[in-house]
Amino acid sequence: MSEDKKVIFSMAGVTKTYKNANTPVLKNIYLSFFYGAKIGILGLNGSGKSTLLRIIAGTDKNYQGDVVFSPGYHVGMLEQEPELDPEKTVLDVVKEGVAETVAVLDEYNKINDMFGLPEVYEDPDKMEKLMNQQAKLQDQIDASNAWELDTKLQIAMDALRTPEPDKLIKVLSGGERRRVALCRLLLQEPEV
Repeated sequence: MSEDKKVIFSMAGVTKTYKNANTPVLKNIYLSFFYGAKIGILGLNGSGKSTLLRIIAGTDKNYQGDVVFSPGYHVGMLEQEPELDPEKTVLDVVKEGVAETVAVLDEYNKINDMFGLPEVYEDPDKMEKLMNQQAKLQDQIDASNAWELDTKLQIAMDALRTPEPDKLIKVLSGGERRRVALCRLLLQEPEV
């Protein structure tokens, strides 16, 4: 089946009612998105647009009906007022979007530091084990081009005109916080 005919998301019979509400905000909703489709959601204030998006993004699981994504797809969602740790810097928050890559690089650096320990370089078995771990991590880093991570982060932050990387989140305006959150989200490379 060609990519443009492939359904990557479907929603069947979804109903959402908030506690203490007499009527559902969403009732018996059916949707399907094809790969590559551009979707807009329009409606009056309070008509359930944000609720629908939270269900699609998987952040709201309290509904009736079925929501299914094709395997291998994930959703990104930027909240109207993103929650960011006020004590973190812009760069700390942006790096959350590439947390797996950061973790692999951190582990690689930790292993490199261990090569200088006498208990490692004086023990051939420990040295060989560490070299094998390093080789596996290096393969992962090479495969994902993680050596260029700092450049990728800088390009993304420049493109979205985020504040300086060392600026604390707590001193940013609402618009600046949204740009930082958007940068983090886009680095996750969600399909939807």
